[in-house]
Amino acid sequence: MRATTAMPHPTLIACVLLLLAVPRQAEAAAAGRPLLFALRARHVPAGALPRPPSKLRFHHNVSLTVSLAVGTPPQNVTMVLDTGSELSWLLCAPGGGGRGASSFRPRASATFASVPCGSAQCRSRDLPSPPACDGASRQCRVSLSYADGSSSDGALATEVFTVGQGPPLRAAFGCMSTAFDSSPDGVATAGLLGMNRGALSFVSQASTRRFSYCISDRDNAGVLLLGHSDLLFMPLNYTPLYQPALPLPYFDRVAYSVQLLGIHVGGKPLPIPASVLAPDHTGAGQTMVDSGTQFTFLLGDAYAALKAEFLKQTKPFLPALNDPNFAFQEAFDTCFRVPQGRSPPARLPAVTLLFNGAEMVVAGDRLLYKVPSVRRGGDGVWCLTFGNADMVPITAYVIGHHHQMNVWVEYDLESGRVGLAPVRCDVASERLGLML
Repeated sequence: MRATTAMPHPTLIACVLLLLAVPRQAEAAAAGRPLLFALRARHVPAGALPRPPSKLRFHHNVSLTVSLAVGTPPQNVTMVLDTGSELSWLLCAPGGGGRGASSFRPRASATFASVPCGSAQCRSRDLPSPPACDGASRQCRVSLSYADGSSSDGALATEVFTVGQGPPLRAAFGCMSTAFDSSPDGVATAGLLGMNRGALSFVSQASTRRFSYCISDRDNAGVLLLGHSDLLFMPLNYTPLYQPALPLPYFDRVAYSVQLLGIHVGGKPLPIPASVLAPDHTGAGQTMVDSGTQFTFLLGDAYAALKAEFLKQTKPFLPALNDPNFAFQEAFDTCFRVPQGRSPPARLPAVTLLFNGAEMVVAGDRLLYKVPSVRRGGDGVWCLTFGNADMVPITAYVIGHHHQMNVWVEYDLESGRVGLAPVRCDVASERLGLML
């Protein structure tokens, strides 16, 4: 999720997927092959994770995190993997000591360097809030502001990053002074790894032209792949990245934007005009694939059509909540009552998102989410995992990673496209030799 004051994105917290290095990384790096990581999910209580400023008021989130070695000698840090953000940043301890595992200690590293005011990086205009020179300290200051009014300030710096056993990479990042509490069970993040297409993102600085992942709905199976690979055994359907011909004020040009052409519910096309699904003359209304957001958000008119049809098709077997004052996380108000201790019926109508050349089918247990600690009599409350962007508000369609589960997602920057293929991630991991 990109830091911005103009277009707030939700980033939602409840389980963490940890990327674990595997022994074959050294062999892969030596042979010039892509780096392969296993994903492991760990469930933690809500609020147990440190909350960086990009976290809005949504409290039941899934974060994809990657473990890196930073500095010389290397310090192991855990960073949130976010395809919706550009500038990577680390929480920096002020001295050579530290405030725990969630801090990077720049004074303890021989390769840490501040970015001078006169550098090209300090003159970058790619970020929502461009870096600025502090005349007193001669430091290149960077400030990230978010929709909830919070902010994170620090200095632009460079450091050596090592991913797995890959070659070290010197990259620019934000050395931030904002402090966060570590979680009680040791799960903590030191910062964020920006993976969008901006000039200062980790992807751009590492010259990574292709990466992909598969997020499992099970605890011990999943994979992240950095680089191109012939290991993939499933055909991908590609949709081109969308870019308007002219710069528009509300269009995020470095996001992974695709064209949303239509939505089906139970195979029935929704009566949504094409103009509603396309960016308007200001750039608002783009469709972004974002690993930093949990659920999917639709703009108001499209959401209203989805809500009406889903309620219509489920009315015979799934009682609606019918509470106009209830909205889970202030954006999810298509909710239902299910007897406590039971799951929703298996015959829920699938929701299909149609793109130019590809589609994403949301079905089964990815359709409804059980609201924690909320009951109506003897019933639990379950809500549709599509939110109303206008209630947040967000000025874009956002495809969250909850709906990317058991889908192989490839970001092909060289060809300007995103590839999608339905796949059992545990099976994919097994075939790639990554069962844990």
